[in-house]
Amino acid sequence: MMKRAAAAAVGGALAVGAVPVVLSAMGFTGAGIAASSIAAKMMSAAAIANGGGVSAGSLVATLQSVGAAGLSTSSNILLASVGSVLGACLGNSSSSSLPAEPEAKDEARENVPQGEPPKPPLKSEKHEE
Repeated sequence: MMKRAAAAAVGGALAVGAVPVVLSAMGFTGAGIAASSIAAKMMSAAAIANGGGVSAGSLVATLQSVGAAGLSTSSNILLASVGSVLGACLGNSSSSSLPAEPEAKDEARENVPQGEPPKPPLKSEKHEE
């Protein structure tokens, strides 16, 4: 139970802390969209699709807003909740609950060649009925 609670806490904190890092790595920074980044490519594609501009409320605009100003308190709470649930689920599974692999047996198996294949007969044999 304590392991699950600890995993939930770590999952929540990790989810909230990872968002700014990931957005910054993608190029959504406080100073704007970084040149030659994934964010720049996304912005270019959005501008081409919308005839030259990025529409308000689009994915690119929202991600840039979060990259510049951060998430709201309610968004952080929601993100922490989801991260906690995922952390608790992952913390609940343990490697000891996995079934052990069956041990290999050293028995002879059928259809496995054990040496030279039999040689074909030298003469053709005819069977009369």
